Amino acid sequence: MPVRSILLAASLLFAMPAFAQQPIEAQMTPEEFAAAGLDKLSAGELARLNAWLNRTIEGETTRATTETRAKVAEENRGFSALGPSEPIEARISGGFDGFARNREYTLDNGQVWRQIDAATLAGVRRDSPSVRITPSVIGKAWFLTIEGYNTRAKVVRVR
Repeated sequence: MPVRSILLAASLLFAMPAFAQQPIEAQMTPEEFAAAGLDKLSAGELARLNAWLNRTIEGETTRATTETRAKVAEENRGFSALGPSEPIEARISGGFDGFARNREYTLDNGQVWRQIDAATLAGVRRDSPSVRITPSVIGKAWFLTIEGYNTRAKVVRVR
């Protein structure tokens, strides 16, 4: 095989998009193709239309994949090793009556966390306080603190 043919084949291989759909003329019936006026296009115009469709589909697929990964990661924050480990800042929905083992805290972002240690914050009553939930430096533990207090409770995400 001549070097020129090998180079041409290699360049075509690398020029192909990662995801190539069938040409539009193969996806439509001849009647649909004609009704859309696409039968009036030259071979070059049709090739440019198919290239544009491939770029559009590839771009939309990449965007949708990125958005979905970000959504899944955010929804899984605090569950095991899934999701990002940045602190979560929110408010407790409703009243806060101190820390107690097995107490659940529902946040305004929809997350629900359960206290799993014996930390206490006796006598503290607040309506919708701001909270910060931070991951431990080592391990997979998370700690909840109430704005204005230094006591922290070890929590796990329930929902």
